[in-house]
Amino acid sequence: MAKGWHVRPVRILLTGATGYIGLRLLPALLEAGHHVTVLVRDRRRFPENEFSKAAARLDVIEGDLLQADSLPDFPPDTEAAFYLLHSMTGGGDFAEKERRIAEHFVSKLDATGCQRVVYLSGLTDSDDGLSPHLSSRLETEKILRRGKAGVTVLRASIIVGSGSASFEIIRDLAEKLPVMVCPKWVHTKCQPIAIRDVIDYLTGVLGKPETAGKTYDIGGPEVMTYRELLARYAEVRGLRRWFVPVPVLSPKLSSWWLYLVTSTPFPLARALVDSLRHPTVCQDVAIREVLPADLLSYREAVGRALARIAQNRVPSRWLDSLQSGKLDARFIDAVKMPEHGVFRDSQSAELKMPRSWVIDSVWALGGERGWPSMNWAWKLRGAMDRAIGGIGLRRGRRSPYDLRPGDSIDFWRVLVADRESGRLMLYAEMKVPGEAWLEFRVGEERLEQTATFRPQGLLGRLYWFSVLPLHWLLFPRMAERLAGH
Repeated sequence: MAKGWHVRPVRILLTGATGYIGLRLLPALLEAGHHVTVLVRDRRRFPENEFSKAAARLDVIEGDLLQADSLPDFPPDTEAAFYLLHSMTGGGDFAEKERRIAEHFVSKLDATGCQRVVYLSGLTDSDDGLSPHLSSRLETEKILRRGKAGVTVLRASIIVGSGSASFEIIRDLAEKLPVMVCPKWVHTKCQPIAIRDVIDYLTGVLGKPETAGKTYDIGGPEVMTYRELLARYAEVRGLRRWFVPVPVLSPKLSSWWLYLVTSTPFPLARALVDSLRHPTVCQDVAIREVLPADLLSYREAVGRALARIAQNRVPSRWLDSLQSGKLDARFIDAVKMPEHGVFRDSQSAELKMPRSWVIDSVWALGGERGWPSMNWAWKLRGAMDRAIGGIGLRRGRRSPYDLRPGDSIDFWRVLVADRESGRLMLYAEMKVPGEAWLEFRVGEERLEQTATFRPQGLLGRLYWFSVLPLHWLLFPRMAERLAGH
């Protein structure tokens, strides 16, 4: 573990293990010698194979904290727990969901011998007039404190790291817009912190019993406005950018601006804009006395994030949370496409290249590379989806060649990614009057490609027949090109 903060190995329960912070924190905990039990909603979404070297100190249990009756008993010898659950992309009832999740967590944890809970919350300058999401995080703090374990709360502002929501939005805006319209909130002050330093603080408080029951603000060494965040990112990238101040731009218009320019879903854009009106600057820096640290500057944090992206070494992204999708959990459990009441387009192509080459081609679909047949049509479909409030193609993908269940590929979500069997199954998260799947199976001699659509009512049927001529052109050619023709 970094910084020389020595912590004796303990038994830890980690929630949010498939999330952005969780997938960064877990390797640090295992490297420090801790025994970690991760709680996940679906074990198949957790990349167990990536932690095979520490398998003896890693356990995985399944359960949905929203459904109390689905939860297993937490390990009775649990000594510490990390609570890393948020619902920024949730619907209008997200606050109620977060309350229930926290209450179920406390109820289960109280039955163990856990003495410490560490919670990563949001930084605020006061408790008054907060956005719904920041208010919900403060309410979660209160619920966690009702349990038997001592709670350490770390409140963070903007987290800068490859794949983080904040960083990806800054990156989208600075990369895409030579001239940026600046609403009032770009002058709000914040105190960005590098993801490396967040992980060090999370792990470091474990070895400090005096932090139990305390709340700490964590931030980097600089206080900046959001405009300065954008300008300094552009400087690091060697880009020239101009900023045009706009005296009046309502929160709703600002939300639409973020949604249209970046890969941010509209509910998250609205939540962020509501929160961006509030300064997020550390009110005290007591944590630096407890855990002295050489904090990365904003420029250094941006440089590290860009280096990881350039090297295709992004271990987690905020976009890869299944919470952002509408997928019915029954289809994950079945791991197969429905067979009744559906329309289907099936294509088969003989392999003209080695099977491994074809699998590599299938595993590289979407993102920067695009789609092998009529890529302009995929871009047009993505633009149409964005125009009606969908996610479009801007999510891209976590890695240009690696896939795992739960990853996003443009407007698809990966359900199955079994390279050994040559099977890739995707679920559509674009706005359609029904549900859609796309599956690839690479055999020894042939590639089988199947698109399945389950329509919702008459509109769904009309939609299928309206796009059918395009499918007749697109899908056969895609199968052939993937097979090496």
